[in-house]
Amino acid sequence: MDQTKILVVEDEPKVAAFIKQGLEEVGFKIDVAYDGITGKSMLLTNKYHVIILDVNLPLINGFQLCKLARESSITSPVLMLTALGGIEDKLQGFDSGADDYLLKPFEVRELVARIKVLLKRGSEPSQEEELIRIADLEIDTGGKRVTRGGEHISLRAKEYNLLVYMARNRGKILDRLQICEAVWGINFDTGTNVIDVYINSLRKKLDADYEPKLFHTKIGLGYILTDKAE
Repeated sequence: MDQTKILVVEDEPKVAAFIKQGLEEVGFKIDVAYDGITGKSMLLTNKYHVIILDVNLPLINGFQLCKLARESSITSPVLMLTALGGIEDKLQGFDSGADDYLLKPFEVRELVARIKVLLKRGSEPSQEEELIRIADLEIDTGGKRVTRGGEHISLRAKEYNLLVYMARNRGKILDRLQICEAVWGINFDTGTNVIDVYINSLRKKLDADYEPKLFHTKIGLGYILTDKAE
């Protein structure tokens, strides 16, 4: 664990010091930036195992910084650390490329637990690149390109991740907890309607103008992606 290097971008000095002390006590190496510009410079010039971002940062906010990291091909897991706990805030964070979302106030042991999950997830072998076909839906996981009926479909990051997860589990009924754990991380608030929002979005983009319908709801059980008649 002593080789694990973490970047913390937090503009409140007391909070930053609290995080730094708590994480260093368990063996992590911590760099701290107090604004988005400094955080950008540090994450672009150094390699980190985990990046922790506050949302309300001076100069460049956490959402923008996370998106910039992803656009710069930085794949290190990102944990958003913020007091903003609304569903729209969470959706914006995940759409910008974040892997987890922890609300203030928090305990260091919970933060450490989240970091360990992210580190474990990052060390697992990635799925091989593949071309998934279901009816006339094609998902090129290498190029992250989705088409249906030969037409390119533009998806947001979490829409794509949800689609790939369901496609790799085609024909299986997936309950909300399974989807939350696989797509949003084990700590996502399952009490929200975020899954329904994303399923409906995929239906509009991938099912509304096509046959056969691929996305199906099993009331009381979950969702299933299949081209078989239901």
